[in-house]
Amino acid sequence: MARKFRGTYSVMVTAFDAKGRVDLEKMAAYTDWQVGQGIHGLIPLGSTGEFLSMTELERVSVARCVIDSVAGRVPVLIGTGAENTDDAIRYSQQAEALGADGVMVIPPYYSTPTEDELFEHYRRIAAAISVPIMLYNNPATANVDLTPPIVARLSTIEGISYIKESTMDVTRVRDILDLCDGRMTVFGGIMGFESFMNGAQGWVAVGSNIMPREFARLFELSDAGDIAGARALYQQALPVIRLVGEHRYVSATKTALAMLGHPVGNPRPPRLPTPPAEMDSVVRALEAAGLAPTRTT
Repeated sequence: MARKFRGTYSVMVTAFDAKGRVDLEKMAAYTDWQVGQGIHGLIPLGSTGEFLSMTELERVSVARCVIDSVAGRVPVLIGTGAENTDDAIRYSQQAEALGADGVMVIPPYYSTPTEDELFEHYRRIAAAISVPIMLYNNPATANVDLTPPIVARLSTIEGISYIKESTMDVTRVRDILDLCDGRMTVFGGIMGFESFMNGAQGWVAVGSNIMPREFARLFELSDAGDIAGARALYQQALPVIRLVGEHRYVSATKTALAMLGHPVGNPRPPRLPTPPAEMDSVVRALEAAGLAPTRTT
């Protein structure tokens, strides 16, 4: 029986060494730290994981590393998005063979597919695997907007039962739930706490790379109905949410982790490391969130 996905899931960074190679030792240690901090699930190879800057062999190695390091303690969904449908199918089949609990699939991000093309893309992927699919709606990066009516249509495909909704419009959570008639579980993307208030059952978060315990607790408080406690914790986490909510979400996250004693290397080109002039803003955000950063060079 498939595991039910709920809670805060970190969309993980990918660890690289000083020469820019995938560092599986650091990746395993970072994965274990996330689980030990109480995160509810992990998603490697999403946007924050720089999947588009990696080879297929590297993607497989990272997926295997995270799945093996987790060893069943929390659900692991693998990002398997691709521009080509056959590639997305192959990546998804690889993830299932490695033991993933599900896959997260962003729409094709260059061809601007029509609604019918999107339906066929996802239908073919779902038919090729037996683990659940989480749709990933991020029109800012995918050049495609999975609007609530489109999501409702996609939810009729067997195996598509989750969505990461990453626009700033939290009314979409409400509309997706209304239109899908119980077929879709919504995870917030950018707007986690606000999405909970509209019925989301989870949060695929960037900031939980940095604060996994607090982001997991935020969901738990919301789920238990302690809205005042959740709101207070949300206010604490806001500086980190804002830090990683801008264009430098990968570099800022990696810089913050290094400052907190969890170095995972720099981003790959074309992304650049955090410029020296912006280091102070990372330190201030971490301190404002109650963390104790150590400046790195």
